[in-house]
Amino acid sequence: MSDNQNLLAEQRRALILDEVRRRGGIRVNELTRKLNVSDMTVRRDLDALARLGVIEKVHGGAVPVVEASTHEPGFEAKSELELSAKEDIARAAAAMAVPGRAIALSGGTTTYALAHHLLDVPDLTVVTNSVRVADVFHAAQPAGTSGGQRAGAATVVLTGGVRTPSDSLVGPVADQAIRSLHFDVLFLGVHGISAEAGLSTPNLAEAETNRRFVRSARRVVVVADHTKWGTVGLSSFATLDQVDTLVTDAGLSAEVREEIVEHLPGLVVAGESADR
Repeated sequence: MSDNQNLLAEQRRALILDEVRRRGGIRVNELTRKLNVSDMTVRRDLDALARLGVIEKVHGGAVPVVEASTHEPGFEAKSELELSAKEDIARAAAAMAVPGRAIALSGGTTTYALAHHLLDVPDLTVVTNSVRVADVFHAAQPAGTSGGQRAGAATVVLTGGVRTPSDSLVGPVADQAIRSLHFDVLFLGVHGISAEAGLSTPNLAEAETNRRFVRSARRVVVVADHTKWGTVGLSSFATLDQVDTLVTDAGLSAEVREEIVEHLPGLVVAGESADR
């Protein structure tokens, strides 16, 4: 890749992580040639990915971390991964939001990115179990509104519940609140998605809360970057035939795209040129 020397650190690290996961491991000297950067730059990138817990450094290179199905990364760790992909997905998903409708946003870093792009969609009613998502809408209110809100601003309902490492509220309180509501569209972030396991999460309580979200939605839109395909958490909470659309990024291989099309009625690949 001739212009990889100009890649931002985040883009380089995303490429490195993809290579490590795809090949099961890679050597430093291979990465320096592929990315056209120095040995020191590659080692700094590997150090950063190792701190996030997504690779393990070995002598001369790196291998992927095989996570337990119960492992649940915190919000801050996940927010550092696939930033460009999440922004592309968020923009594409926001275009599906219709003014004046009732929507739901689950927890996660991709739905958090999406929330920023929904601020300009007028008159939404937003139900969420994500503290971070609710904060996005709250911060957008002008100072000194004394409890009021600007014209066209979203009405936000934050469920109660017990807070998870990803800053989602789950458990019986959240489940009861969601059970009594009905949404036009659910924008759902996931820990993992696969043809066999469907949608899954490492958190048992979050799985039940997500089941409630899915049951209460007329349309389910999953927002997930390409690294989520093939990942399986401890508990499945929905099958693929309960999903209307998957919005993902251009990092998917052709083989995986074919598999997704076989199982899902709608696939949106964000950040990809229309003529590809």
